[in-house]
Amino acid sequence: MNAVIGRESQLKLLTEALDSNKSELVVVYGRRRVGKTFLIRETYKKKIVFEISGIPDGSYKDQLSNFHNVLCRLDAAFKDEPTPENWLDAFALLSDYLDSLKGSGKKVVFIDEFPWMYTRRSKFVQLFGHFWNSYCSKRKDLIVVVCGSAASFMVNRVINDRKGLHNRITIPMRLLPFNLYETELFLKSKKVHLDRYSYLQLYMAIGGIPHYLDKIQSGDSVAMAIDRLCFQENGILVNEFNQVFVSLFDDSDNHMNIVKALSKSQSGMSRDDLVKSTPMSSGGTLTTTLLELSESGFISEYKPYSNKKKETLYRLTDEYSIFYLKFIKNNKGRSWKTLYTSRSYSSWSGFAFETLCLKHVQQLLKGLGISGIEVQSSSWRNDKAQIDLIIDRGDRSVNLCEMKFSEREFTISKSYAANVENKKREFLSAMTKRKNVFVTFVTTFGVVSNKYSNQVMNNQITMESLFEKD
Repeated sequence: MNAVIGRESQLKLLTEALDSNKSELVVVYGRRRVGKTFLIRETYKKKIVFEISGIPDGSYKDQLSNFHNVLCRLDAAFKDEPTPENWLDAFALLSDYLDSLKGSGKKVVFIDEFPWMYTRRSKFVQLFGHFWNSYCSKRKDLIVVVCGSAASFMVNRVINDRKGLHNRITIPMRLLPFNLYETELFLKSKKVHLDRYSYLQLYMAIGGIPHYLDKIQSGDSVAMAIDRLCFQENGILVNEFNQVFVSLFDDSDNHMNIVKALSKSQSGMSRDDLVKSTPMSSGGTLTTTLLELSESGFISEYKPYSNKKKETLYRLTDEYSIFYLKFIKNNKGRSWKTLYTSRSYSSWSGFAFETLCLKHVQQLLKGLGISGIEVQSSSWRNDKAQIDLIIDRGDRSVNLCEMKFSEREFTISKSYAANVENKKREFLSAMTKRKNVFVTFVTTFGVVSNKYSNQVMNNQITMESLFEKD
């Protein structure tokens, strides 16, 4: 039985590489705890012939010694070889080791935490590129996998390298947290059997990071699990926030400043808003920081319906970061059972549910029965109204999505109906192309049928659709 839960598209690419008639260079990146190492080890466990992991904060000498030690453990003959003095010599030794292996079929070289092996003036990336071009690519039986959590390094220095690795990556793979479909599969595999409303609540608090979900135990209620992970002494998520950013990013203060600013806005912030709300200026550092946060899955960029770049909104979409800044940071030692009934829970849960919906647009399309239609999702706002999710369809139709979290069926009141009508009216006045406009409600348990729902709602989707396979 395959131990990997979900990750179906990734597994397909990785297993297809085993049957190709050429060597493959696979680059996997994603935030820490997302399951990169587990995915590679489980997929290639019978094929890995060399595996090494970079040493965090290790020196040039440390990394080379570690490389040599791994070779010595695999083949005692390398004990007679001196520790390589540079990466050119190190990769030459690896080439010798691979030449000594017999047997047909693909052989996997797995270099984990690739960015940690880089040190200044080491020429590590350049010489790795030389190793690939001068040796690996000439064979047909190798899969070289490089993995890393530092998204900026993996994207800028490896995937987008303009020198030795340019156009050499055969399988680039960005590994994101589980979606709700995968989260449910994973928790059920651990015998954590809850209803979907409970799975939804857990996801809203800690997201789809496999390492976090793995700590939830069979028999836990939502409150028990969140208390143990997030509020009790030694809970793995009590101090995870700072550790995540320090481990992923250089100059992590910039990243945390942006995340903290975004956590205070439920409607998202423009680039100009961020400059006003953080110590950062509008320059290259801000651009790089936003890109790194986006590539790592902490924030999402929402293009405006008008398609004006200056109106692009950035929104904090990492569930754990939102939950940490809202509840964990200033409530250590308290209980979720008491915080759950606080006034701040209502505002957080609404925002968290919206964020979750924005990350499951493909599931919403399935729920609407339009997954085969070409669509673009975006946001829109003016001085009088804001719509967080617009689905612009290729059949001359637009869905304006209202996302509402509720413990029971959601009731549309007279005042809320007026608010929705105002949003639709403002949006219609701003449209430049004539299209059909439908108001769609996305809720947990559906919408109560009354005169106001009949007045403003065209169709609805419940949380059941969010658990669909994309």
